[in-house]
Amino acid sequence: MIAIDALWTFSLMVGLLTLTPGLDTALILRTAALGHRRRAWGVVLGIQSGTLIWGILTSLGVTALLTASHLAYEILRWAGAAYLVWMGGRLLWASWRRSGDEAPEIPGSGAEAGSGSGDSLPGGWRQGITTNLLNPKMGAFYVAVLPQFLPADTSHLAAGVLLTGIHILLAVLWAGLLITLGHVLRDRLQQPTARRYLDRLTGTVIAAFGVRLGLGE
Repeated sequence: MIAIDALWTFSLMVGLLTLTPGLDTALILRTAALGHRRRAWGVVLGIQSGTLIWGILTSLGVTALLTASHLAYEILRWAGAAYLVWMGGRLLWASWRRSGDEAPEIPGSGAEAGSGSGDSLPGGWRQGITTNLLNPKMGAFYVAVLPQFLPADTSHLAAGVLLTGIHILLAVLWAGLLITLGHVLRDRLQQPTARRYLDRLTGTVIAAFGVRLGLGE
């Protein structure tokens, strides 16, 4: 069994990680602020599906092999960096090219932000899980942190899933607050100019994360 103090320590660590503004925050807020609540929850579920996969793989020792293999890690890092730069760049390019009454959707949705078809739970899930799984820093974090809390006298997989579940629970609760905030701001962000600035800000944040990932920072 995992000691209670260990559970609290792990919860504090992943809680602080969850509250730190980053790529996930930008994606969820931007999607929710445009009124796409189903798609926003899809992004959340996709991100947390990726988190669960990282947790399971770490518990089984698979991610340790990834971080130990320089070539595998570099391939994943560059794939993730290219994906984020592409996604952010496309969003920035679309926000400059399109007319003021249109709001470009994040690439991969297959629909415009202004259309009802863009509010897709599966589309958000695909975007969220792709973004999460192409981030090798998530794997590196779990390799560095999770094994410290896995007791030797119990199943590593069961304990790992339990700890990852705590991380997911905290992240979903925080995401719920972000989606609520985005919904409150939705009316103000329905104006074409506000939408363009929101898309440019989000695109810049996403592309910057891609560049940082590519530079190994």
